[in-house]
Amino acid sequence: MKQTPIWNKEALLLSPLFAPLQPILASIEGDGFPTLQDCNALLESCTIPITVHNGTRLRFVPQQCGKLPFERQYEPRCYLQGEVPTRADNWHDLLNALVWLTFPRAKAAINARHYHALMKQDVAESVASSSQRGAVRDVNTLLDESGVIVVYSDANLAGLLQGFKWKELFWQRREQVKSEMGFYIFGHGLYEKSLQPYVGMTGQGLLLAVEQEFFSWPLQQRLAHLDTLLANHLAKPEHCRSTRDLAPVPLLGVPGWVAGNEHAAYYDNTDYFRPGRRG
Repeated sequence: MKQTPIWNKEALLLSPLFAPLQPILASIEGDGFPTLQDCNALLESCTIPITVHNGTRLRFVPQQCGKLPFERQYEPRCYLQGEVPTRADNWHDLLNALVWLTFPRAKAAINARHYHALMKQDVAESVASSSQRGAVRDVNTLLDESGVIVVYSDANLAGLLQGFKWKELFWQRREQVKSEMGFYIFGHGLYEKSLQPYVGMTGQGLLLAVEQEFFSWPLQQRLAHLDTLLANHLAKPEHCRSTRDLAPVPLLGVPGWVAGNEHAAYYDNTDYFRPGRRG
């Protein structure tokens, strides 16, 4: 018999890795693992209705099993009917729902990109290799599962991250990173890993420039701005067409995210903070 996962809302509310989800987490009532009904109740409580790209209101529905026609598969079903298949007692799907509730415009934009890429996919290619997603779907899947939004007001900091200059970024420029750079986990798969953080955990960063004033805003204002910023970025077809548009981010190096990284020697672990070169 399948066991219900352990639910500890207080621990999530204290974790800096879960900061973007904390406003929605705080609104979840009860002590048990959130149900499908709980997720839909959160949707109903939103001041502005959450919709998919075509304007249909979003709702979470039970997942169907077996071979499904195209329009009932995950991405088309979400795009066409606004239905997000969600498994009960499942961390991965619960976290996906919480990201929808936190970044609704960006999630709808990713879903639209997936749907349109599927519609354009060559039938012969699909038959030849059903696992071959194509470049656009690859990068959007990576962002959806493992993405972290990295915002910066100083382009030099972004350059250090893209250049794999981890110790210079996270240690030598530590105070500047705290005030002029922000890391917001977006991928629900990455949130699932964050339930038990481990050295080696790496996000796929999408870098976006912001004004310095962004960092003084309340969290919910920042989240709303990031949602719009990311949705607008994804609306441009020239963006996120290759996995090289994302930069690896060793998340446990972010200042203050885990105990231990307040020491310079922490960043000498080159198995985690790997030197590299983006060609």
